[in-house]
Amino acid sequence: MRLSQLLGKVRLWFDTAAAPESSVQRVDWVRVIPFVLMHAACLGVIWVGWSWTAVSVAFGLYVVRMFAVTGFYHRYFSHRTFHTSRPAQFVFAVLGNTAVQRGPLWWAAHHRRHHRHADTEQDVHSPRQHGFWWSHMGWITSDGNFRTDFSQVTDLARYPELRFLDRFDILVPLLLAVVLFLIGGWQLLIWGFFISTVVLFHCTCFINSLAHTLGRRRFDTPDDSRNSLILALITLGEGWHNNHHRYPGAVRQGFRWWEVDFTYYGLRVLALVRLIRDLHPVPRRLLQST
Repeated sequence: MRLSQLLGKVRLWFDTAAAPESSVQRVDWVRVIPFVLMHAACLGVIWVGWSWTAVSVAFGLYVVRMFAVTGFYHRYFSHRTFHTSRPAQFVFAVLGNTAVQRGPLWWAAHHRRHHRHADTEQDVHSPRQHGFWWSHMGWITSDGNFRTDFSQVTDLARYPELRFLDRFDILVPLLLAVVLFLIGGWQLLIWGFFISTVVLFHCTCFINSLAHTLGRRRFDTPDDSRNSLILALITLGEGWHNNHHRYPGAVRQGFRWWEVDFTYYGLRVLALVRLIRDLHPVPRRLLQST
């Protein structure tokens, strides 16, 4: 099959996945190329094989970067559920950037917009409005969603170091890939960077797609958010999505003791060593009402 035919099939698949009709929401096929190449690079495992070291590094980087996305990109930059120093803030941004989910300002701007318009026509990744596959990953390939809306992150945009990371968001992931290659060659690059990153990407995107379609609803929120133990386990706590949409300002998303929230536990450790402070709790009234 020729490359043009393959891209045509992929384009048809996206276009029939209930994607929005607006021209600014259509797939930008130039931007799709790096996205496709990241996935294709995972096939390199056929040639490089596996080792316990490579798999362990891939898993370790998955956990560390998932924590960086959920704890820093999401709970800190998007919702400011705790406070920290400016140097620590920059380190958190760099760690989040290693996940290859673009810069902290872009990520936070999109997420804040999502909460303001959850599951309405203005929510660019709502399964209710745009279909499952578009909400999962189609929206990220759109030219209209590529730019950072700085009006959503005026509190963060005043930091030039964060704007730098946002503008050159490929720099940190590229350095990570080079380091992995220098340490362990092609095998560590394939497992530690490509496989780990692609799995991390899709598990993160499950919160946009599956967490709005599958699970239980404790709170009657205007959106379709749901709670799921399985999603909570693979995303270190983000699966308690209905809880989160009921009160986004809490640092903890597992409101009950049995709702596993590894990101919250990690943030508590950072608070104990005084790297972060002023963790915002779940209001007592919410705990008493359920």
